[in-house]
Amino acid sequence: MLLRALKGHSEWFNRKMEVETTFDVLVIGAGPTGMACAIEAQRAGLRPVMVDKGCLCNSIFHYPAHMTFFTTPELLEIGNMPFSSPNQKPTRAEALEYYRKVAEHYHLGVRQYHRVDHVGGSDGDFVVHTVDRFGRAKELRAKKLVVATGYYDLPNYMGIAGEDLPKVRHYYDEPHPFFDTDVLVIGGKNSAAIAALELWRHGARVTLVHRGAEMHRHVKYWILPDINNRIKNGEITAYFSTRIERIEEDCVVLATPDGPQKIANQFVFALTGYHPDFSFIEGLGVKLDEANARCPVCNPESLESNVAGIYLAGVIVAGERTNEIFIENGRFHGALIARDLARKLRHVH
Repeated sequence: MLLRALKGHSEWFNRKMEVETTFDVLVIGAGPTGMACAIEAQRAGLRPVMVDKGCLCNSIFHYPAHMTFFTTPELLEIGNMPFSSPNQKPTRAEALEYYRKVAEHYHLGVRQYHRVDHVGGSDGDFVVHTVDRFGRAKELRAKKLVVATGYYDLPNYMGIAGEDLPKVRHYYDEPHPFFDTDVLVIGGKNSAAIAALELWRHGARVTLVHRGAEMHRHVKYWILPDINNRIKNGEITAYFSTRIERIEEDCVVLATPDGPQKIANQFVFALTGYHPDFSFIEGLGVKLDEANARCPVCNPESLESNVAGIYLAGVIVAGERTNEIFIENGRFHGALIARDLARKLRHVH
């Protein structure tokens, strides 16, 4: 009797675990695009789950602390939930609060701080192996996968001597710790311009280096004259058509049009851009179009990749052209994918 009871309990527990860890669709990446994919799948009657190696909207969380978006609140909305803000351009803090509210409203199952180690199985029965913060292995099963991993976690390294020194950073957060120090900002786009201006305004001695002949034309129209005027007035020192030769503990050696130049330096912000995790995508079997900016091969109408059952969403669809897809347009990928998912999974609901 006891053995039968224990056996029955074991079978019930196994069934319960299977229900809890088997989903219609698993979304890798819990940023706004990944959330939009999970919401649209849920609204289509499917059972989604999300995993992320960091927190909810991990990339936005790691934006500069006082960052202001370049867009309006309504263009950041997902799930038909209004984004109310007193500002014409919302702040990072407002966006994080908005996306938390969306996650709460839709009861999104987000497995935060779970890094995807590898994926097994195939269409209809994928097995996603994750590792949590303590190195513990977890396993989730899903009929379909959506990869919405973004690109902000992988900086474009310069490959120069000294880049691995602790004073070199590829992300800018806030200016206060750099008061009264010699700071080098590398880059010529929005991130570099904003960092250089904030650092200068908070008491840092800022030098900006860019390989181009001038600040990039894509710098926002209200930022470009500001940075150009600071450079013109000598408040920020700028070296254009210049590359970094090497970074040392107390200085940086530049290769300028006028020859090598050594400048005093205590901190370096190498804001040279970021790229998608191409190795992870290829590890799933997804092909990259090397002749087309390494764009992953996928059906433009459904965003299903060349691997049956694996869909792509957000900036990774554009490959190396990371300036083509943002929250404003990537958020619509969820509806395309959900429509195809509902059609293919309808027979099981």
